[in-house]
Amino acid sequence: MRFALILGEVGTGLRRNVSMVISVVLVTFISLTFVGTAILLQMQIGQMKNFWYDKAQVAVYMCTATSGGDNCAGGEATPDQIAAVQGQLESPTLAPFIDRFYFEDHDQAYENFQKQFAGNPVTEYVTPDLLNQTYWVNLVDPTQSDVLVESLSGLAGVDSVTDQRSYLEQIFSILNAASYTAIGIAALMLVAAVLLIATTIRLSAFSRRREIGIMRLVGASNRFIQTPFILEGVIAALIGSILAGGAIVAIVQFFVRDFLVPALPFTSFVSIGDALLVAPILLVVGAVLAAFSAKFAITRYLKV
Repeated sequence: MRFALILGEVGTGLRRNVSMVISVVLVTFISLTFVGTAILLQMQIGQMKNFWYDKAQVAVYMCTATSGGDNCAGGEATPDQIAAVQGQLESPTLAPFIDRFYFEDHDQAYENFQKQFAGNPVTEYVTPDLLNQTYWVNLVDPTQSDVLVESLSGLAGVDSVTDQRSYLEQIFSILNAASYTAIGIAALMLVAAVLLIATTIRLSAFSRRREIGIMRLVGASNRFIQTPFILEGVIAALIGSILAGGAIVAIVQFFVRDFLVPALPFTSFVSIGDALLVAPILLVVGAVLAAFSAKFAITRYLKV
């Protein structure tokens, strides 16, 4: 009977404050969608790092006729200088760090350049001799690229030694910035949701001040009086949380899986399974915030 009475009070409160309840649902939905997006971005960054770092190579660019620098003072790298670099890669010092390597000459570099920039006007002005001959090196442990950079950078005929992970770090920095931005916006929206839930509960309590006074006169406990108001906040927040979870799943399915995956098949993306892991987190966050803010608001009201 007490449970039925509490549910009746919850229904009354929700009906009396429909507009405020809708506001709570919308604010919770938007804020938790940002939270879910930030979590998915971090998961995506982790997946991309695992996927690309293993494939990242160290490029040993040999001098061309137009290269500058002390190592290229003699112009284009000679066959002896190219052989010297290969000897270093096969030496007992560097061999333990190297998984495999291969050499790309001018013609191969030009062919790859034409494929990569097909349709770009720049291909009309580039000739094979302008492109570096290159040793492409896969490391056993990509984090040990500094060993190759330090060992090969000073060799005659070597224009530069570049770790491709440096390019990846720039991409990951941009993704991290987007993730932190989403977290910041989510934090502000969550604060707004907490304040809105607290205001809604206080207004609901004020509109039922006569009923609350009667409950106190007949000896109802504070817990019995508070429970309907707390449930109102939790129900409104849970609706917003469910919508946010659905939005996260929809984003992954329709934007990531249906659009990005076919467009960029050479990388790894988050899956529906990842989105389904995030959705329950949003439910818990929404329920906890709502319960906390509602409890705080009704407790302060009853003490006034």
